[in-house]
Amino acid sequence: MIDTTFDVRTDARGKDADKYSPTLRRYHKHLWSKPLPNGTPFTLSDRHPDAYLHHSSHLGEFFLASDSVIPSFRSWKSMQNVTQSVPSEFLDNFQKVNHTIGGFMIFPGNKVDRKMTINGARGFTSQISDRFDLTLECIRRHYNGEDSPLATTLTRYADFFELFCDFTGYVRFFLLEDLVKGGNEVEFFTPFDGFGSRPVPHSVGAYQEYAQRSLEWVSARNRRIEALGIDLSE
Repeated sequence: MIDTTFDVRTDARGKDADKYSPTLRRYHKHLWSKPLPNGTPFTLSDRHPDAYLHHSSHLGEFFLASDSVIPSFRSWKSMQNVTQSVPSEFLDNFQKVNHTIGGFMIFPGNKVDRKMTINGARGFTSQISDRFDLTLECIRRHYNGEDSPLATTLTRYADFFELFCDFTGYVRFFLLEDLVKGGNEVEFFTPFDGFGSRPVPHSVGAYQEYAQRSLEWVSARNRRIEALGIDLSE
């Protein structure tokens, strides 16, 4: 079964778990190989030489990559005045939980027209700063035809998002229900007033609130994963 307590850094041997943890890759493959919202099977292969995970069918060809979606900001120099004031035990636990399967997503990993992937744009767009709740808001707006800081990037991968029909289909497919309220509103980890304010927590209190809400969401998503009862031996 999928072990939702397993820290995928464990078998990455000190390297990037998104690329080098065989357990994480196996979990992704089994979790997201399933019928799409329209009932069409979506099967992922880990045998393509140029892809982390790969799908090819009448739906199209998709090269997918893993992405850790809950940053601790612990290594950010600009955040050290905040993170250094937070107990190290708290930070250690935050990072451990965030490196369980509930803290990871898959996105298209191939570059289009040599431009940035979604993974890259999430990190390099200052209005997002790698936060998944803000990324999900951009994805919600993409489905609604609205503008966002990631609009241009998401549009390059419109064929991927079309697989899930609409925002609700995307949310349900990737078990993101605990980050959405009322069916179509994102639950943010910090108060959200649009994309005009700095997205990284600016104080110890704000950081702890961000971390606590992030931990609660990852734990809730892990419970959804456990409830699937996926047999990895199949």
